[in-house]
Amino acid sequence: MAHQSALIEDNIEQYLHEHENKDLLRFITCGSVDDGKSTLIGRLLHDSKMIFEDQLAAITQASKTSGTTGDSVDLALLVDGLQSEREQGITIDVAYRFFSTEKRKFIIADTPGHEQYTRNMATGASTASLAIILIDARYGVQTQTRRHSFIADLLGIEHLVIAVNKMDLAGYSEARFNEIVAEYQSFAQNLNASDIRFVPLSALEGDNVVNQSEHTPWYFDPARGHAGDTLLSILESVELSRDQNLTQLRLPVQYVNRPNLDFRGYCGTLAAGIVRPGQQVKALPSQKVATVERVVTYDGDLEAAYPGQAITLTLDDEIDISRGDWLVAANEEVPLSNAFSADVVWMHEDALTPGRLYDFKLATRDLSGQVSRIDYQVDVNTLEHHATDALELNAIARCEIELTADIPVDDYRQSPGTGSFIVIDRLTNVTVGAGMIRGVLEAGDANAPEQKTDWAAFEQDLNALVRKHFPHWDAKDITSLL
Repeated sequence: MAHQSALIEDNIEQYLHEHENKDLLRFITCGSVDDGKSTLIGRLLHDSKMIFEDQLAAITQASKTSGTTGDSVDLALLVDGLQSEREQGITIDVAYRFFSTEKRKFIIADTPGHEQYTRNMATGASTASLAIILIDARYGVQTQTRRHSFIADLLGIEHLVIAVNKMDLAGYSEARFNEIVAEYQSFAQNLNASDIRFVPLSALEGDNVVNQSEHTPWYFDPARGHAGDTLLSILESVELSRDQNLTQLRLPVQYVNRPNLDFRGYCGTLAAGIVRPGQQVKALPSQKVATVERVVTYDGDLEAAYPGQAITLTLDDEIDISRGDWLVAANEEVPLSNAFSADVVWMHEDALTPGRLYDFKLATRDLSGQVSRIDYQVDVNTLEHHATDALELNAIARCEIELTADIPVDDYRQSPGTGSFIVIDRLTNVTVGAGMIRGVLEAGDANAPEQKTDWAAFEQDLNALVRKHFPHWDAKDITSLL
């Protein structure tokens, strides 16, 4: 199954060591429905020899009953595993697959193309560093192409690969490819992504996925003097080191480890920056300063820790730190505020209503708050801004958030791990939205009168929910909850 390496036979320990130390790229496939996202992933796994023989046999058998490619093996079935997905020939939920080559390890998230599953796509994109956005060569840029491009950009994905798929159905036309490139570039002028590349391919036939295609001799990279890169070549070579924030130290404390009188450690996953023993750090929101004594892990102490590592810090002073606090560099000034602006993706059938109380989870901190105001909703087709009083399912808007306590506030584009949050319904405990912080709101920023929480509406919502799920309760029982 795996890529070939002489070390597997000659020195398995050396092979495993090299494999463990490869860098990891998380990426998603997205785009409009039926653009071929699942087929592309299947082709990528198949042609890079990342499919077990029993997996191939299983999808070969399933292709006879659920396939959409006639007598050929339907490689999309590798990721479309739900019965409803195979019946309809669409992707509904996010499917994750792992594979590796000699150069890099990968985690793929195959995300849905249907508009009603946009929230699923946003979930898959939240941990990705690169997005492959598929475009059907027959139809060009569609509404979902724009929507998914905007969401990927909103979530801070710097690397976009625009895969113009089904070139076999467009006669491998260079003119058609250039037309789609020009159409997308016109839209992409409003995006922040710094690295956008275009690849003509056929996921069904395998053109330019793993191997160079003989059908696109015009696909040429004049800067490098050779044929344009295949999709796999781009995935293996894209530069990721510059995407990490190594300058601003951010450690949200998840747990205080106190196993005995001689050890007190502050545990968490390093969200940004580099931390070393001897470095001075500051606890937020208390502003107390101490010096790092040790960087402890399960495998032993470290001389330095980097973003993404789960660590425990011990300090020279037993200052008061608890779950939800942050540790930052002592000389950094991080604003503390209970009000900030954020881009919110709404993920629930019940609309977001300004003034209603929700629970917010930011890094390791949980607290209550409200959306005090919706500044504007974004039209994903044109990226224009429109006024609105509520957010419906899959809508995206710039909002003003007010919480019940001051917290450290980070811009999402500088530190995604500490600049993002989720919105949770207080009654059902369901995640109803996700947000990316854009900046602190000053006292004079509000352009509208302060909106108070509508307690009457809250009580009405609670009554309706309780009567629906607990019809045997009387009025006294309901009143006790208020």
